[in-house]
Amino acid sequence: MGLEAVVEEIREKGKSEAARIQSESKQDIEKILATAQKRVEEIKHAAEAESEKKAVHIVGQDVSAANLLGKREILNSQKALLDEVYEATRKEIAGLPESFHREAIKKLLTEAKKEIPKGKVYCNARDVAAVKAIIAENPEFAGFKLGDPVNIDGGILIEGEGAALQIDYSYRTFLARVWESGLKDASDILFV
Repeated sequence: MGLEAVVEEIREKGKSEAARIQSESKQDIEKILATAQKRVEEIKHAAEAESEKKAVHIVGQDVSAANLLGKREILNSQKALLDEVYEATRKEIAGLPESFHREAIKKLLTEAKKEIPKGKVYCNARDVAAVKAIIAENPEFAGFKLGDPVNIDGGILIEGEGAALQIDYSYRTFLARVWESGLKDASDILFV
């Protein structure tokens, strides 16, 4: 299953979930408004002049509270859904085939070499063999040595000699950058 298909599936689930939440919130708002209207009628019968004043005030407060509650529920649900999409995307990327991770690590090492020509390369336990092979097979990476495995989904962390300079090329870091820059677009797509 391609990444585009996964994203499309997640997008469709997001749209469906958002529609369901919006429908539930609308029903809650309608219930609150109906209750408020009933209260207004009871006050109106008790004292016409005073009740008109109170009715306007109560309806305004209840409508504002209902709208605020509905908006808060929708926003909280949308945030939870976006968090689920983020985690699902992170897991999908981590679950890609070994060939993908190997090629990604080679490209990341090439980029890192521009800033740190020698140092230690840290990766997750799954990618240790790939990093060893890349370093061994490519003379341009001879200045790098493999460090102990670290707890990352994928990608690499590079530490220069003497630990003076470190570069984080982990998948999570790249995904976080993309996520932050595209969060509004993703939200617009999912919650139209």
